[in-house]
Amino acid sequence: MTPRTPEPDTAVYVISVAAELTGLHPQTLRAYERMGLIAPSRTGGGGRRYSARDVDLLRTIAELTASGAGIEGVRRILDLEHQVDALRARNDELVAELDATREALRDAVREVGRSRRADKPSRLPVLRQPDPSGQVVVWRRGR
Repeated sequence: MTPRTPEPDTAVYVISVAAELTGLHPQTLRAYERMGLIAPSRTGGGGRRYSARDVDLLRTIAELTASGAGIEGVRRILDLEHQVDALRARNDELVAELDATREALRDAVREVGRSRRADKPSRLPVLRQPDPSGQVVVWRRGR
């Protein structure tokens, strides 16, 4: 039986292993926790358990501090990275919604084109190809 690789958020590493994987001293990991930069899981007895995602975050913090960023700078950079990730996810949702809306509109135009009389013009908006610059305006009706 082949051993499974744990999920990125599964807390499996004790502090000594996490320290070794990141090249940091265990006291540094404890200090980052006190500063609120990292929040490892806890066992029933209070021991820290780090996930692969925690280890990646610790490596990022170590790289930032090694490049000269102070702790508050690191905190700000991490906050900005989280905001960028959230905005990217929201943008992906909006692009998918826009694509679905365009497809529904194309279907509606095709249906109207099949059923409308030649003397009665369509009131549906004209479908246009997306702007090559990538700019999009999305209009929504109030809910």
